[in-house]
Amino acid sequence: MFPPLNFINFAAEIDMSTSKINIRNLSFPEIKEQFEIMGEKSFRAKQVYEWLWQKNASTFEEMSNLSKDLRVKMEEQFFIDKIQLDDQQISSDRTIKCSFEVEPGKVVEGVLIPTNSRTTACISSQVGCSLACTFCATGRLKLMRNLTAGEIVDQVVYLRDQAESRYGQPLSNIVYMGMGEPLLNYKNVLRSTEILTSTEGLGISPRRITVSTAGIAKMIHKLGDDEVKFNLAVSLHAANDKKRSQIMEINDTNDLESLKTALQHFYAKTGSRVTYEYIIFKDFNDELEDAQELAEFCKCVPCKINIIEYNPIDEGEHKQADPVKVDAFAQYLEDRNLVVNIRRSRGKDIDAACGQLANKNKSITPEQLKLKK
Repeated sequence: MFPPLNFINFAAEIDMSTSKINIRNLSFPEIKEQFEIMGEKSFRAKQVYEWLWQKNASTFEEMSNLSKDLRVKMEEQFFIDKIQLDDQQISSDRTIKCSFEVEPGKVVEGVLIPTNSRTTACISSQVGCSLACTFCATGRLKLMRNLTAGEIVDQVVYLRDQAESRYGQPLSNIVYMGMGEPLLNYKNVLRSTEILTSTEGLGISPRRITVSTAGIAKMIHKLGDDEVKFNLAVSLHAANDKKRSQIMEINDTNDLESLKTALQHFYAKTGSRVTYEYIIFKDFNDELEDAQELAEFCKCVPCKINIIEYNPIDEGEHKQADPVKVDAFAQYLEDRNLVVNIRRSRGKDIDAACGQLANKNKSITPEQLKLKK
């Protein structure tokens, strides 16, 4: 039999109604350890892990190369969490937005962005968000809970399958830029990247994965200590504390100086250059003076800059910057030998562009759920 719960040396999610453990929250070594304790051969753990991630099994019954007795034991001890597709929209530019239900009344969104050069899955890490950035629709939703590692990976698997079946293209990149702040769900985000990159999992190169943060300095420092292999992007949007605090409350507790120190530590530990995401707003952060401040901040570590056009949200207080000003802003940075990309939005007609993910008509209250039933 499996060991009692108090012998398990990890913080796995437990279904309190059944005391079953979420097996997809366990790493390959942890699953292997459990099988060794129960007297099973270690190769059984590899079989189970492959069923969970490479073959995308939803039940233990599907694991046909395991004995019936073992499948019954696993059913008694574990459960498999799976997200369900709730809704899907396809943009005129081929962008696909998917709403996934993680439990009744809790929905997250993931987006597939196909271009001529790459096919990217933009995935969520939390149901809602606690940061309340003024330009982001997700920030208007309350934080309901973190996603598990399995729920994060499920989004990638579904979007990968859509890329292959609809467009005949392999998934080339993954960005944690959907709903939520990834570094406030640190354990599950890192576990999900382990699953995505491991040979027993999906085998994706960590250099094809980017985790985007609003700038949690303490956790960026920890990323450096953990010597992560994936890419880091920082939602900067202003290189001036006063302006940044106006649009991002997180800057009040994680100001630019603390962010700079954390990024220097991250670069010293990983050797990875940082990407700065800079949404450019009309008459707010689009002047050459703003570009000068950004260029000065960029001296702290090797970097590249993505200038992103603003995507309006309902009753939003910001407006899209003039294209002439955007080009002049980018040129100023390029003249100072900085790597700059102007990122044009995709999927705007289905509210799938950067900052627009908000589960319109999807996040419902418990009272609404009762009526729905």
